[in-house]
Amino acid sequence: MIEEKGRVARIGDLAIEIHACRRCPRLVEWREERAADPPRRHRGEDYWAQPLDGFGDPDARVAIVGLAPAAHGANRTGRMFTGDRSGEWLYAALHRAGFANQPHSERRGDELRLGDAYVTAVVRCAPPANKPTPAERDNCLPYLERELQLLERCRTIVALGAFAWDGALRAIAALGDELPRPRPKFGHGAETAAGRWTMLGCYHPSQQNTFTGRLTEPMFDAVLTRARELAVA
Repeated sequence: MIEEKGRVARIGDLAIEIHACRRCPRLVEWREERAADPPRRHRGEDYWAQPLDGFGDPDARVAIVGLAPAAHGANRTGRMFTGDRSGEWLYAALHRAGFANQPHSERRGDELRLGDAYVTAVVRCAPPANKPTPAERDNCLPYLERELQLLERCRTIVALGAFAWDGALRAIAALGDELPRPRPKFGHGAETAAGRWTMLGCYHPSQQNTFTGRLTEPMFDAVLTRARELAVA
């Protein structure tokens, strides 16, 4: 029990460190500018406007990795994948798969609870046009590396999009685990062993994928069902 409390405390300490990060001047400026001048629908709301830590069950066997917070989504709410259409899709899918106690989340500190799942991202600040630079990605990667270390039971990573797939593989390699050769390519439904993890690829639940039908609910559910199967194997 003492060891378990220590690990949870270390996750909390990492979150505090992430919140204080100012390594990327462009991202700091962007996240704070978006908070200072929000669209009309969010006028009067208090924005989080800080880097985002991961969220979920410290004993999770499944980690879901995204690209970065959205300027008026998680940058506003303070919780990964909350406050925008992508988050609506993700948490609804996690609820259908039995990983979440409810199908929606409004902001940090609400009633959403995850079981056996942990949601995080490669980059922790909202980037302009949702496009972090390679340097910004590399500045953030150590946070993902440390989260994966602290999620001791995690054996499955669901990468939402090609950027998350590449970032997760980079984090795994940085932890000293050997990657398959040739380097596994991203694709929806892709599956590969990478170190102690099994990687699963899933199209990102962005509007450009969900509105066009490139990603459907059954497609999303199939990936999370496979993640559940791997978690209990």
